[in-house]
Formats: sequence, structure tokens, C-alpha cells
Amino acid sequence: MGGSTSSVAVGGSGGSGAQGGSAVIVVGDMGGTGATADPAGGAGGDDSTLCATVSTGAELEPVYLAFAFDVSGSMGNEGEAWYDPTLKWDPAVEATRSFLEDKGSTGLFASLTAFPINDDEESERCKSDKYIAPVVPMTSLPSTKFGEALDTIRATYWGNGTPTRPVLDGVMDFIDSYRPDHPGHYAIVLVTDGYPQQCDDINTIQTAEDSVSAHADEVPTYVIGVKNPPIMDDEGNSPPDTVSNLNGIADAGGTDSAFIIDTGDPQKTRTDFLKAVDAIRGSAISCSLDVPKAPDGRTFLKDHVVVSTTEGDETTDLTYDEECKANGAWHYDSTDKPTQVILCPDTCTELQDAQLKSASKAKVQVGFTCQPVIVIR
Repeated sequence: MGGSTSSVAVGGSGGSGAQGGSAVIVVGDMGGTGATADPAGGAGGDDSTLCATVSTGAELEPVYLAFAFDVSGSMGNEGEAWYDPTLKWDPAVEATRSFLEDKGSTGLFASLTAFPINDDEESERCKSDKYIAPVVPMTSLPSTKFGEALDTIRATYWGNGTPTRPVLDGVMDFIDSYRPDHPGHYAIVLVTDGYPQQCDDINTIQTAEDSVSAHADEVPTYVIGVKNPPIMDDEGNSPPDTVSNLNGIADAGGTDSAFIIDTGDPQKTRTDFLKAVDAIRGSAISCSLDVPKAPDGRTFLKDHVVVSTTEGDETTDLTYDEECKANGAWHYDSTDKPTQVILCPDTCTELQDAQLKSASKAKVQVGFTCQPVIVIR
């Protein structure tokens, strides 16, 4: 934290690194405690008059991942040589289970919607309201429920068609109904091995792009495309490319491009798929948090605040910068009546990268000082 400090626990709400518990009074130089304000926006001056700084835990918005998982026959019903479940379905599901059951996913929430539904009528499979209720509801991770659900589906049926637009609409409707009572950072994760099929003109790459672009700013859509393995059939035909255009859905969904997973080598497919969902885990981490209540009966003063991040044993004080020009910076959502602390893009990226390290969980801490330490213009 930039120097030696001494601390003593006192009663009150808020705790170091988590909500609840005891407040911690840190005497010393947390972010320039007791210093004069620096015109550049950070803390400055010599800390000649020590002042008690009360630190309180601050939690980033919880992250909710809504998975839409393709269970159509091309994922493994062996109707074609390249529909080999040992090369597509099995490694994709194993990697998905690994992610959802991993202790490193603790603190995340996820749901699972399988598509298409098991119905002989195409008109039913193409209704978006059939995909509002997930097979696995929003569940805290890690959890074995997802793997169990996928195993049950695998033993029961292979779906007919790929109703991409209907499932994207249905999952978004689910999020819209769930989010008011569970505020946080939401994202859709589409896992599929092919372009939209059936459902006539409502189900095309373009209509899927239109669906995700409508909410990309608030709910981004990540896409994992599972390629056909490089296997020829008995007549010498090569498998078609069914995933390249999925990049358009990812781009429209605000995530630039799809994660395209090669198949043919199950171990490599597992590894690449897991890397993709790990990357999604990191990039989906929210970089905003509500300003916590000042503990110990204090009054919140917007210029009496320092923000720091902790990765492992290393704590870094951040700089207040409304324009995000400084490295390692943060700002408020509003300079008039702030309600949230927003980490600047480079700070956010570092925090997200830290989340990918299983041994390191990044945290954000907010300190309430006795003297002004930032300049708000």
C-alpha cells in the first residue's frame, strides 16, 4: 500500500476485502491519507499529519453468464462422418463442465438453456418463449448441475435444427425477467457448431445479429463455434464450413469475434474450449461497483475517497482520473451525485487478467479519508 501502516479493528459494518464484519482503521499513507490534493487528480503532499483512514470492503457487481448450448444432431448423432460425438460433443461438454465445476469460478453465476427443444414440430422449436425457462436456472458456481443436465440430454435426444435467433431472444427474455431482482453484470454465451437452420426467415445470421446488437451495450454476447472435424465421408466429401459467419454474431453482440474451436484432436479441443470459456470468465468480470456505505458512522464525501486493487499479496492504489488518461485509474459514474466507482479500461483489463489466474483473485477496496485526496472537476 505504498508504505508501512498500523491497523486496529473496530466495531461497525464493512470489512477489509469483503462486506460485513469489522471495519479497519488504517493509520498511515493509504493513497495519500491526510495529504493535500494534487491538481493532477491523485493524492500528493507529505503525510505530516497522520489521519485515520477507514477502509471498507467493496464488491464488484456479480457476474451472471447465461449459456445457450447447441444440442442439435450435428454435435454428435453420427448422421455424417463429421458428426462424431467423441470429436465434438464429448470434448466440448467436458471443457464446459470443467469450467462450471472449477473452484476458480467461485463467485460467478450461470444458467443453461439447451437448443433446440425436444419437439417434433418445427413451429414449436422456433418459438422464442420455449427458451425463456433455462434447463438449469441461474446457479452459483461451482456446480455439477450443468454437467448432469447435459448428460441427460445426451442420453435422451439429439435436437433437429438450429434455432439460433429464437434461443437468443428467449435467453434475453429470461435475463430481462431475472435481472430486476438480481442486479449485476450479465452476458450470453452461445455455444454452437453451425449456422441458424429452419424457422424460415426469422432465423438467419442477420436476424441473430439484430437480436444481440439490440442489447450489446448492457448484455454482451460471446460465441464459441465448434468446427466440424477434418474428416471425409465414404464418398470423399469434406465437411462444410459452418462456423465462420458466427463472427458476425459475436461482433454484433459487442465481443468482436467468435472463439472458433478446431476439432479432430479431442484433447486439443478440450484445451482450446476451456481457454475460450476462461477468457470469457475474465472479460465478463464487471469493472464497476456501488460506492459502499462509509463505516463507523462516517458521512460520504466524494473527494475523501481512495480506491485500490489487490492481487494476491500486492495492493495498488489507483489514481482518480475522470478522462481515464492515467494508468491505473478510476472515476465516478457521476461527479455530481456519484453512486458507483468505475475502473478505467486499462485497470479493468488488469483486473480481468488477474481473474484468469486460478491462484489469484483480484479485489477492490475503497478507503474513506479524513482529508480531501482527489480533485473532482
